[in-house]
Amino acid sequence: MNEIDRRRFIQHSGLAGLGMLFGLGGLSCAPNKEIVDPNGHSLGYRKLPKAKIAPDLVIKETVGLRPYRLSGACLKADKLDEKTIVHNYGHGGSGFSLSWGTAMIAANMVRESGYTEIAVIGGGIIGLTTARTLQNRGCKVRIYAKELFPNHTSSLATGTWSPAHLFCEEERITPQLINVWEEACRYSFRSYQNLLGLNNDMVQWVNHYVIGGKTHIEASGLHLDGLLPERFLLSKNKHPFREKQIVLEKTMVFNIPSYLDYLTREFIDRGGELSVQEFHSVHEMLALKEPLIVNCTGLGAKKLFNDDELIPISGQLAFLVPQPEINFRLSTPNGYFIPRRDGLVLGGNAIRGSWNTEPKKEVTLNIIKALNDIVQHMRA
Repeated sequence: MNEIDRRRFIQHSGLAGLGMLFGLGGLSCAPNKEIVDPNGHSLGYRKLPKAKIAPDLVIKETVGLRPYRLSGACLKADKLDEKTIVHNYGHGGSGFSLSWGTAMIAANMVRESGYTEIAVIGGGIIGLTTARTLQNRGCKVRIYAKELFPNHTSSLATGTWSPAHLFCEEERITPQLINVWEEACRYSFRSYQNLLGLNNDMVQWVNHYVIGGKTHIEASGLHLDGLLPERFLLSKNKHPFREKQIVLEKTMVFNIPSYLDYLTREFIDRGGELSVQEFHSVHEMLALKEPLIVNCTGLGAKKLFNDDELIPISGQLAFLVPQPEINFRLSTPNGYFIPRRDGLVLGGNAIRGSWNTEPKKEVTLNIIKALNDIVQHMRA
């Protein structure tokens, strides 16, 4: 059997599992070139640039609060007094990923009401995408928000495609929730593909190397095949890390500042209006002139609508000076880094029930140590 026939046999036989296929030899390449399988799929690089990770490179530390809802995002319509309120909040760590999809679902509820003059409460990623979706359907929209970019919690997000990350308690997953989640996931994914290449690569694809632990896909009971490119298990001769085997997958990164700025400008350019206003009660909200309100307040809904299912999950990030040469994401059990235009973003912690937004230096130092333990042992 010649080499071409042998590869075809491996590809089509029942032995073509990830571990067996990519543990076999026979794929040759120059040291600095990308490794591909017989179908042209990327299998990573033997040589990658080393990220510079050190305390003296930290330029900013932030703590964001994810609006985690035990049963998943709240997507429903209510009638209060003479007002219709459509709820779209509680996405946990999946807000950026699912935003366009849940905005579409909320906009469908608005359409059923017949109203075209809409108030959107909340100026984060969920409020902005909901407002833009409504504008695209011919609605006149005003956003009322306590804080605007760059001061709201969406500005503190990691910014990667993670549609099932901290979305709900696994035991609360129901067939109905799965259907809603899948619909939102597919719609959001298609929406992001239309944003590729715009505004200094505010959305871009990168390689994601996963060392130990589980990816968001594996760790959740929610999974949708057929969206992301195939994931691979790399044997040691096909990556530069000291670990024996790692996972390589493709993922999307959202460059948060340019993306949120783009959405805000698009909203205003298309006739949208912004009002800085904080609501202390539902009664204040009901006094608005618009007949229909879309509630995108995130954690604010806990107090406004007495939602006991909402809890914060805090996450600390550290930003290192930008390193344009780093064009891949690296995840380890104790920390990750993500390449963005505003810096190399380090993160990895999640504290359930914490409202504290003050960064802790020891958290950053622990993540730096964990990542350096990997990076410093990369093969040259």
